[in-house]
Amino acid sequence: MFEQALHLLKKYYGYDSFRKGQERIIASILSGHDVLGIMPTGGGKSICYQIPALLLPGVTLVISPLISLMKDQVDALTSIDIPATYINSSLTQSQAEERMEAARHGAYKLIYIAPERLDSERFRSQLETLPISMIAIDEAHCISQWGHDFRPSYLAVPKVLDLLPQRPLVTAFTATATTEVTLDIVELLGIDPEYSFVTGFNRENLTFKVLRGENKRDFVLHYLEQVREQAGVIYAATRKEVDTLHAELLQRGFTAGKYHAGLSDEEKTLYQEQFLYDDIRIMVATNAFGMGIDKSNVRYVLHVNLPKNMESYYQEAGRAGRDGEPSECILLYHPQDVQLQKFLIEQSVMAPERKPQEYKKLQTMVDFSHTTRCLRNYILEYFDDEAVEPCGVCSNCKDESELKDITVEAQKIFSCIYRMKERFGASLVAQVLKGSANKKVLQFGFDKLPTYGLMKSYKEKEITDLIHVLIAEGYLVLTDGQYPVVRLDAQAAQVLKGQAQVLQKIRLRPEKTVSGDNTLFERLRELRKEISQREKVPPYIIFSDSTLRELSEYCPTDEAAMLGVKGIGEGKMARYGTPFLQLLQEYAQERGITSTRTPAPAAQEGAAGDETPSHLKSYQLFQDGLSLAEVADERGLKPVTVQDHIIRAISEGQPVQWERIIPPEQESLILAAIDELGAETLKPLKEALPGDVDYFAIKGVLCKRSLQHA
Repeated sequence: MFEQALHLLKKYYGYDSFRKGQERIIASILSGHDVLGIMPTGGGKSICYQIPALLLPGVTLVISPLISLMKDQVDALTSIDIPATYINSSLTQSQAEERMEAARHGAYKLIYIAPERLDSERFRSQLETLPISMIAIDEAHCISQWGHDFRPSYLAVPKVLDLLPQRPLVTAFTATATTEVTLDIVELLGIDPEYSFVTGFNRENLTFKVLRGENKRDFVLHYLEQVREQAGVIYAATRKEVDTLHAELLQRGFTAGKYHAGLSDEEKTLYQEQFLYDDIRIMVATNAFGMGIDKSNVRYVLHVNLPKNMESYYQEAGRAGRDGEPSECILLYHPQDVQLQKFLIEQSVMAPERKPQEYKKLQTMVDFSHTTRCLRNYILEYFDDEAVEPCGVCSNCKDESELKDITVEAQKIFSCIYRMKERFGASLVAQVLKGSANKKVLQFGFDKLPTYGLMKSYKEKEITDLIHVLIAEGYLVLTDGQYPVVRLDAQAAQVLKGQAQVLQKIRLRPEKTVSGDNTLFERLRELRKEISQREKVPPYIIFSDSTLRELSEYCPTDEAAMLGVKGIGEGKMARYGTPFLQLLQEYAQERGITSTRTPAPAAQEGAAGDETPSHLKSYQLFQDGLSLAEVADERGLKPVTVQDHIIRAISEGQPVQWERIIPPEQESLILAAIDELGAETLKPLKEALPGDVDYFAIKGVLCKRSLQHA
């Protein structure tokens, strides 16, 4: 059956091979297993259930969170001749009934619905009359109360499974899920953890930048001037901020829309469609915008306020570059944003027991904004997806400025915190070091401390920023809660004793890159826009930017060569191919291109060419008796990559001698650390354990425990 899946991939989607992770997920579904797929935005999650839907009998029910997403998905499927529909509140009752009746007679292979529809007793009874072979749950993190977008309506899914005459296959997909959320999803949906697939969170085409101390308005206006022809999203934390920025952009002559919960449904729909159809280039929005917006050619995402947590940030930033083309994600940080997010947490209606966790997640974003380490690696480590090498392209990695020795400043800060008995927050510590006559400083008698005024030549904000840098780099820690207290960590003691140095990187301003000749690409884009307006579908539904880029690079002048371009299958060629081919032929004639340049086979980005997955090759060598270092040397990989390969193979059910990974005397120590600190990230565990306990042993214990609890 898998050969049929490959055939359908080429026929409908125009690709010759599956992306990383898709093959295992699809094979598991076709073998009759429920699955959870955690894949990066733009990683091809929809193909993982759409192709099995075509091969399975009956119909697949897709639970999707937003009306706009359903429409986009159905438009995309219809454009490649896959029978699909949606049933949501945009339809009249009679229209919905007609579609359900058609579904009973086999008119569709996929039906998209919102989770709220499952609350209807009438609709649930109608589902019992449909031949449902699979339920696919998109944005599956919404089912977990620990997820950043928890929606109680998703909890109706397990109940519906119990009501159906025969339990269908259950498939769930998300781009952002911590270990805690992942465990919650598989438990609620009854998915065997063995069939929980994490294909990685890395988005190599995205460049991450964090800028502090910028005048936000000036930066945004200057940046947008340089990218006027590109589509982008600007996220702000409040409706007021969105309205103000949107009005200013319109005044400056930019084509921009806005989106927040205070707009009417008509206004939101209008702006959203204008953005999807490329009638406006910029969308200014709160976090209410974006989930499920499948616009593939967003080239940049700007955050003018600090997001509340890493899951939200990565999901929002991930709306850039869904087509695999290089795209930019810029976060403009200001300390005031932290207070705003704390206010929003306090005003929220979430359960009180969740608030400490939300404060902890917010602090992770503050640390992210101050770290001098690779930003991509910081994100990957948060999601327990370890990176090996710095990315080389984020604002930290590309900063070529010299390191500044701030050991003396760090010692002053550490000494002050110690003398204040580690009982106060960063702001008060900064005020004492500045020598402030603040009422609170005098009330506690901190003006009598030897560290009072020790950094009076600095601005208070500069001292606070330094404190946050030291927190981000692990010298200091903050307690959880609305009013966190700053405390010394073990590394600070070494600095105070003069046994370690502290260095800070001083960032340079980013430079604009100059693109090459885009003549053919722009002509193809204009043609796509004309067809889009005529057929009333968003431009990216016709061809993505990456497909247009490849067409402009190779300029195929016959149908066979054009079918070799990624993203062009038989359906798209039949529907849209002729005008594009005509334009390419005209361009080739103008430029004197006498022969068609043929692209390589149209594999999806990240598709593997070897039938044996890389992680299983590493595992087999390890099983053959080679040490970790020997496997790494044999395969030309970093040892940490080999570690992850072996752990992944074991989690998929491969046998292992645990003592080769976990020294028996260390297992109880690691389990105790996990019970005390949790398993959200590995670094705190490593730091809490004796020096001879390595990351491989920690990963091994986590994997072993997960398998035992499965």
